[in-house]
Amino acid sequence: MTMQTPETKTSRFGWVAVLCWVAVVLDGFDLVVLGALIPTLTGGETPFMTKPEATFVSTISLVGMTLGALMIGALTDRAGRRRAMIWAVAAFSLTTLACAFTQNWWQLSIFRFLAGFGLGGCLPTAIAMVTEFSRGRTGKASTRLMTGYHVGAVATALLGLLLLPMLGWRSMFVAGALPGLALLPLMVRHLPESPAFLLAQGRRAEAERIARDNGLQLEAAAEAAILQDRTTSGALFRAPFLRNSLGIWVTSFMGLLLVYGLNTWLPTLMVEAGYGLSRGLWFLLLMNVGAVLGLLVAGAVGDRIGLKSAAILWFLGSAVLLAALSVKVPVLALYPMVFVTGCFVFSAQVLVYAYTAANHPPAVRATALGMAAGIGRLGAISGPLIGGTLVSLGVGHPWGFYIFAAVGLFAMLAIATTRVMRQKI
Repeated sequence: MTMQTPETKTSRFGWVAVLCWVAVVLDGFDLVVLGALIPTLTGGETPFMTKPEATFVSTISLVGMTLGALMIGALTDRAGRRRAMIWAVAAFSLTTLACAFTQNWWQLSIFRFLAGFGLGGCLPTAIAMVTEFSRGRTGKASTRLMTGYHVGAVATALLGLLLLPMLGWRSMFVAGALPGLALLPLMVRHLPESPAFLLAQGRRAEAERIARDNGLQLEAAAEAAILQDRTTSGALFRAPFLRNSLGIWVTSFMGLLLVYGLNTWLPTLMVEAGYGLSRGLWFLLLMNVGAVLGLLVAGAVGDRIGLKSAAILWFLGSAVLLAALSVKVPVLALYPMVFVTGCFVFSAQVLVYAYTAANHPPAVRATALGMAAGIGRLGAISGPLIGGTLVSLGVGHPWGFYIFAAVGLFAMLAIATTRVMRQKI
């Protein structure tokens, strides 16, 4: 048998990390693309759709993501990480390309729903794969993966500035589909199946070969095979997982409520606080830049003190900092406050994903991640609605920050109710 060199092992693991990272970039694209296009689609003498129709299209996309995360997460634990990942990317890319050729708002809503369904399965599958190839560095692996989310969001916003004036709104959907279409042949060629999944399915010979090629250590067969040939989604609703499931679902709901609520309404809240629209937009950008640094730091801290402890610390920090933003301070002091707030708020949710992945055995790992991401998407729908209600009532500042701070505190309490069941992947 030919021995694998360390360089070969590192290279193969690198393919998993890079391919999954690019898939998460697609999620970042979807976060901002419709928001960037709505002014164009609803403006002009002959708008493509009305603002209420745009609201429906935006909401139905998130509904698709919710269902995709819930269903594909469970499929991943049955069909395999590799197959589910390829299917999800293919579905998102093809339906996003179809969005470029729609002729009315209801056609766009159908394809945005289908694109969201495909994309919803990418995140839990990507986290499961990177976790299982991380060689024990779960926190760093998950948080580095999620930097792609914010990179994708920023890159898409910049791409909109370039493409919209020259090629129009349809070009944005074409540009969003191309990376996924380019990713597919690379995944087919270079993305291995997870050894943990293969072992849970009783395919030990394949698992040992892939583990050897990637410098991984297999879990004990008895542990990896837990729940084999059972309905894995149902296992999360009974002992020993039920207590953790409830705590993680509530935390994930609150975490994504914060991410989407603040991404949607932070500029408006800052305008109401008297800082002006220009500064409000810069604050939003600064908070997302802070998120990238926060992800890197959060992963390292999580690997050192434990992912549950890090998540508790991060949500507590989010609550304190969000409450502090309600206080009017000089602009020069506000910039670092917003940056540090982004470090905590936008990376706290990723610690929940990392903790979920590390705290579940392979047979239910992707299902658990899919449930966390799917229920979290309900928070993603709720966050903008809560922010919009507060702004429409004229109490966005300071009550918006107070309520978002309370959400962070509630998330901290929810994750604190869970228990650490596993110390390693």
